[in-house]
Amino acid sequence: MIAYPCILALLAGWLLDLLLGDPQWMPHPIVLFGKMISLGEKRLNKGKHRKLKGAFLSLFLVVFVFVATWALLYCVTLLPFPLFHFLILSFFHSLIIFFCLAGTTLIREVRHTFLAVDRSLEEGRKQVARIVGRDTSDLSAQEIRTAALETLAENLSDGVIAPLFWLTIGGVPGMLAYKMVNTLDSMIGYKTDRYKDFGCFAARLDDVVNYIPARITAFLMILPRLVTINPHGSSKFFTFHFSLFTFVQNNGSKHASPNSGYPEAALAGILNCRFGGPHTYFGQLFDKPYIGENDRPLTTDDMRTAIRVNRTAECFAILLLILIFSYFHFFICQI
Repeated sequence: MIAYPCILALLAGWLLDLLLGDPQWMPHPIVLFGKMISLGEKRLNKGKHRKLKGAFLSLFLVVFVFVATWALLYCVTLLPFPLFHFLILSFFHSLIIFFCLAGTTLIREVRHTFLAVDRSLEEGRKQVARIVGRDTSDLSAQEIRTAALETLAENLSDGVIAPLFWLTIGGVPGMLAYKMVNTLDSMIGYKTDRYKDFGCFAARLDDVVNYIPARITAFLMILPRLVTINPHGSSKFFTFHFSLFTFVQNNGSKHASPNSGYPEAALAGILNCRFGGPHTYFGQLFDKPYIGENDRPLTTDDMRTAIRVNRTAECFAILLLILIFSYFHFFICQI
């Protein structure tokens, strides 16, 4: 049976991310994931059968993380004192949730990017290079701001909503296994000469596990703008606005990724701006379709709006999980 964290553990992990982000002084499991992937890639990404080797490495690491986390939590349940067992289990759940959520750090980096590019173009290029994989040496101020907001929208899915989705599906072992998939894709899931064969399975696996969360993310982003409350004298108390929903449907599939386009389209629709276009990764030019049509200058106010959109979607997701966990805890108590 999946061991869902208690609601207090969920809130504790989420609040820790809100308050602390990813402290540099604290050891982080994603760093360990990166070292494991790097070691495996250096040993296996050579010679023949690179696709098979990459698939083996990806599956092995994801299964290993899931099983190891499950085994650790199961060992905690064997502790002799029920209260002590509950406290330790809640602590581990809170810590893992905290480690797997990455909303606050990215928001800080995006805010710093906008402030940096307002000071100087070169400072903005250096700052945005911390959060994007593309070549930033020749980016204009508009391209820097666009890249930061695209990353913010995509990270809402990859760094917040998707981990919470897999927490619901597979408990904290599923949440950590998802982070391994996401880390694999961010390290080897590129269509460059070095990774196009070895990392293709990791990239496809990331597409699969993010398919539903990406669309949930887009819906949560536009949800507050789909419904407005009319004055009391109106015959209809609620008015539904489907233009933004239609915009996401029409533009979400334009991205090279089957998933990233949906949260990006949601933010582009909210801001009435344009994302996408050609980018350079590892010295190779990739021509990405545009999302949206209004190629207007982006401003610091757009950044503030985007951050509010992220935080609101995050709160909706946490409230939804509280309802789901409450239902399952109640259901289990009735058995």
